[in-house]
Amino acid sequence: MARDIYSTPLTSRYASKEMQYLFSEEKKFRTWRRLWIALAESEKELGLPITDEQIAELKAHADDINYEDAEAREKIVRHDVMSHVYAYGLQCPAAKGIIHLGATSCYVGDNTDLILMHEGLRLIRRKLVVLLRHLAKFADQYKDLPTLAYTHFQPAQPTTVGKRATLWMQDLLLDLEDLEDFLSHAKLRGAKGTTGTQASFLELFDGDSDKVRRLDKMVAQKMGYPDVYAVTSQTYSRKVDSRVLNILAGIAQSASKFSSDIRMLQHMKEIEEPFEKSQIGSSAMAYKRNPMRSERIASLSRYIIADTLNPAITAATQWFERTLDDSANKRISVPEAFLAADAVLSLYINVSDGLVVYPKVITAHLLRELPFMATETILMDAVKRGGDRQQLHERIRVHSMEASRIIKEEGGENNLLAAIAADPLFGTTLEELQKLTDPKAFVGRAPQQVTEFLTDTLAPILAQYPDDLAVDASVNV
Repeated sequence: MARDIYSTPLTSRYASKEMQYLFSEEKKFRTWRRLWIALAESEKELGLPITDEQIAELKAHADDINYEDAEAREKIVRHDVMSHVYAYGLQCPAAKGIIHLGATSCYVGDNTDLILMHEGLRLIRRKLVVLLRHLAKFADQYKDLPTLAYTHFQPAQPTTVGKRATLWMQDLLLDLEDLEDFLSHAKLRGAKGTTGTQASFLELFDGDSDKVRRLDKMVAQKMGYPDVYAVTSQTYSRKVDSRVLNILAGIAQSASKFSSDIRMLQHMKEIEEPFEKSQIGSSAMAYKRNPMRSERIASLSRYIIADTLNPAITAATQWFERTLDDSANKRISVPEAFLAADAVLSLYINVSDGLVVYPKVITAHLLRELPFMATETILMDAVKRGGDRQQLHERIRVHSMEASRIIKEEGGENNLLAAIAADPLFGTTLEELQKLTDPKAFVGRAPQQVTEFLTDTLAPILAQYPDDLAVDASVNV
């Protein structure tokens, strides 16, 4: 790696090799050549004078791209597509005259961009599925472990650790649904010509409109697509890019929410992300175990969410059939969103597969707050024993205020149950009160909700995907 020029951390530190290759020049230019072959084959099948030998020559050089020739030519003509047409022609002298026949630059540029985004979303989908499987195991393992729930980050009615994990999964299922919906309607730009009117192809086929229409679909089918966008300008609508980045931003939102929860839980010493034996948390404070992976998830997610503005503004400001102010921006914003989303999911998988849970700490925190939450149960029990509800309510209020004062002002423990047990008005013992405040009695249907979610909602979705999917979720730095 050259150390005297800028290198994006997305490739040097974060994204997987698989996603990096997808948006590499090698992948792009090989796809261009596949598109030129598909175009030539389709034109031949529809009657243009293109020979089998020309097609064979094009196929023979589909992957051995002569970059030096293309780069030298681009310095002269200042046009990347025509430079690669020229370079391909040097390797295929017999087919030179029919490469890119009737097409505009966006034939290879836009169709390739769509193909890469679709393939990128399939890689993202694979990681989503793996992630959901990890979280499902975690949720099932801890579905019965009561923990404090929080609203406004204030202690609220208890839930379970497993139930909280289903909330993370519910967000991811919404993301998977959006992703699948987009892929289910995946289309190519097709062969539409300079402004989308197909005029050049109509000229090639001597005014035969039916052949031109068939050419559009044939090219897409040879590239593995059932259909094309019915109408385009010179480009496919730039709203497509915006839709794709919104899907990635949705994943980033879900991941960032998870990372925030983990970071707060790690602060409370209830749950920690993986921490390697020789990992250093701080250069100054040797005892620290910083949640760096979850922090990185939040950081990269923020980048993706901010990046969605790029294609949105581009889509909103295109002029008529096309302006080129989309090009430089698009070359950066779309690939980097995919690389960042890929990195976020790798980190999310890594963290979710190695979460460390501390049940004793979780229970201790819950028991410190639970007496306040159990006061209604204690009140009703005392009324059943013959007590006066209004009198009892006032005494509970007084005892609660004093217990809260001791905790906040003196740093003491919650003595509410002991105070109530010592109050003759309630006629109960500490042991009886402790039975009334069993944490499992306050989590409602949380354990059943976890089982129902995993069985009824998640399992049918995951059954649609191979269960042997493997991804590299290692953390580089």
